[in-house]
This record gives sequence, structure tokens and C-alpha cells, in this order.
Amino acid sequence: MKIITRFAPSPTGYLHIGNIRTALYSWLFARKNKGHFILRIENTDFKRSKKIFVQNIIKTLQWLNIDWDKGPYFQSKRIHVYNNIINNMLYNGTAYKCYCSKEELEKNKQKQILNGEKIKYNGKCRNNNLNFNSKIPYSVRFRIPKNKFITFKDTIRGKITFNNDELDDFIIKRTDGIPTYNFCVVIDDSDMKITHVIRGEEHINNTPKQIHIINAIGVNTPIYTHVSIITDELGKKISKRDHNLNIFKYKENGYLPNALLNYILRLGWSYGNKEIFSLEEMKKLFNLENLNKSPSILNITKLNWLNKYYLSKLSKNDMINYLKNFCNKKNINTNNGPKLKNLYKIFYNRCNTLNEISNLCFIFYKNPDYNNNDLTKKYLNINTQIILKIFLKKLNDIKKWSLENINYIFKKILSELNINFKKVAMTLRVAITGLKNTPPINNIIYLMGKKKIIYHIKNAINFIKFNI
Repeated sequence: MKIITRFAPSPTGYLHIGNIRTALYSWLFARKNKGHFILRIENTDFKRSKKIFVQNIIKTLQWLNIDWDKGPYFQSKRIHVYNNIINNMLYNGTAYKCYCSKEELEKNKQKQILNGEKIKYNGKCRNNNLNFNSKIPYSVRFRIPKNKFITFKDTIRGKITFNNDELDDFIIKRTDGIPTYNFCVVIDDSDMKITHVIRGEEHINNTPKQIHIINAIGVNTPIYTHVSIITDELGKKISKRDHNLNIFKYKENGYLPNALLNYILRLGWSYGNKEIFSLEEMKKLFNLENLNKSPSILNITKLNWLNKYYLSKLSKNDMINYLKNFCNKKNINTNNGPKLKNLYKIFYNRCNTLNEISNLCFIFYKNPDYNNNDLTKKYLNINTQIILKIFLKKLNDIKKWSLENINYIFKKILSELNINFKKVAMTLRVAITGLKNTPPINNIIYLMGKKKIIYHIKNAINFIKFNI
């Protein structure tokens, strides 16, 4: 049997980590078993489906290097296929037309709530053989078999059984003529010969409905794997409608695609104590048996650790190219300062993300901001002014601009003023960069160059003079 999996998002929001985990697991399972991975866009919700979300799906998968063998297929182009099958089901009695109005259905729902009953369709039209005027709007419902049970095997949870009497005669075609998700997904999976369905556990309650349709039309049942939910650090289930969790936000914040995939892989799957996985290792080692059903919690600290590891493995040229792109997006003119290749050594293993690195690079190409009152009050004041003046004088006396001579100045100031290194370093750091945390200040001074350092220190002295 050729393994065929699919990723079938609906374009009603941006992809988040939960979506990508489903795509990743499905993709890895297909790749490991030399099968096919299909991309399908489930866009029959015409009101909420947007072209921008379709583009987000495509671009996100491309950025993460999750490639597909067939597709993307769009459900909106297969409406005629679904309707032909529904017509056959109406003919053989596995489905029926429901003429109940929204008001009538709502009234029945409220009655059930008052009586403490399970909310479900009351079956009014189930056995109604009367002829109706064709102009009366109707939906199509699936006829659930009565007094029976339906059981399916989930690779994570084992056997799961539902009592048919607890299930609704659910709608498979709305009054607007558009087939519903639970129907379309079955037809698509059958036509595309999907062997394994890997999706979130929120779909468990949809599975018995889909298996009923499978049985009614006489096609093969795929193997189901329902992976655990992912929550944020507060325990809230992540949602595609939360733009802060949009996968592209991680790209914008400077996370590498392989680091993100490695992190997502471990949200519900493990392989002993191994933490770091290359793409080839993921394809080789991934299996369904090592998935667990416990909820997974997003942990930004763990993601940062992984990203820092992957950043440290980048070649110098790759790192510089990444930084060039980041600086260009932030309109940082890197011609107005040291070359990025000269900054590489002091940044490459210091930061968690490319964004952090680019923010630190920014100090070489802009004037420091002294508007941080707490920071400037503490380090740019009448007491530290002497440090800046002495440092400025000694800088002017330097004939050869070298790291060795800069370090010598530090030693002289420490000796003359009899103060500790931290006080000198922090005063200069705030005066030169406007920041509290940076790489070693002597390296920054050397790379920034004598002319610019003198300019910044004079500005800091003037700031103290006019703000004290």
C-alpha cells in the first residue's frame, strides 16, 4: 500500500503552530514511507475564506521547506462532484431533505435546553415523504443508523466508540447549496486515496460522522491519528484567529525555519532524549507510535534555545546574508558604519534570534537614544561625566586605532579614578549605544571607529550638561 497523507487547512485565518505541526507530521510520515503528501485547500466557507489566507498557507509551507507532491487542490472547484454524490444519497435514502426553518430549529433547540436534553435535530423531516414546493429552501441531512454503535481505532488513543443514538442527523448540504466540511472531506480523502489522516484531537467528534458517510458510499476508511492540543503558556488553546501566533511572525522575529520545525516536532513526539533533529533525521526517525496524547505547551525559552543553536551552525556567509536582509527591511543603512562581516564574531553566538542580532547591529548605524529616563539618570549624570571627559581626552591622544590601545585606556581610567570596570563600561555603553545590554563595550568602540565614538561621547556630555 502506498502511503498518502494530506494537509487540508481552511483559508479562514493565518496558519499557527498547531496547523504546522499537523502538516509536519503528515509530511514526515509520507516522506519516511516513500509516499505522497497532498496539499488541499478546504475553502467551501465562502464568507470567511480569503485569498490572503491561501497565500499565507502557500508561503508558510515554502518557507519551512515542506513540499507537496500534488496540489494544491481547492474544494470550491469540486462542488459538482459533491452534489452528484449527494443526489445519489437522496435517491437511495441515506440522506434526506430537511425543510425546517432556522426559526423552527432554534425553537426546538431552546426547548431541549429547558428540558435538560441533548441538543440535536428532532428528526421531523427524517421520514417525511410529502411533496414540497421546490421553491421552499431545504438542507440535506445524513440519515444516521439507529440503535447501533460505531467504533474506530485511533493510533494514539486506541479504540473509540460512539453510540449512534447520541449522534445528530447532521447537515451535509446547506440551504445555500454548498456541501459541508464533514461531507466534502470524506469525498476528497476517498478520491485522493488518502491512507492516513493526521489531524488535531478537536476532530475526534467529527470522525464518527465521516465514517458513517464512508460506509454509506462504500469507500475505504483511512487510518486516523488525532494529535493532542497545543496551548499557550497560560493554558489557552491556540487559534488561527490570533494574529500574534501567525507562523510568519516567527519569521519576522528572526527564527530560522529548521529551528522552528525542530521545535514543533517535539510538541507531542519524542525519540528518547534526543533534542536536535536535522531534516533528514526527522524524515528517518519520525513515527506515529511515539506520539503522545498529553497537551503540549508552547515554551518560548525552549524555542529560543533551539534557534540559538541553529544560528551558531550557520556559515558566516549565510549569517551575513540573513543580516543584510533584516537590515534592509528595517531601513538600516549598513554603509554608514562597519561592514557586517566585521560584526559577525561578536554577535553570531550571543543572540537567540536574527531580530536580536539586527537590533544590536543597529547601534553601529544610528545615534543612541537617551530618552530612557531610568537608564540615562543612572549612567549619564554629573557623577559619570568625568568618566566620559577623561575617556574622550585619551581617545584623542590615540595615534593607532587598535583594540589593544582601547583596552589600555580602560586600564588607565580605572587606575586614575580608582573605580571598578562595570561603572566605566556601563557609562560608556549607555553613552555610545543608549542600551543597557550589548556585546563587550571595548569591541563595540573598536568596530564603531574613533570618529563616531568621539561624536557619541561629545553628545552624551552635552546631554548631561543641558539636562542636569
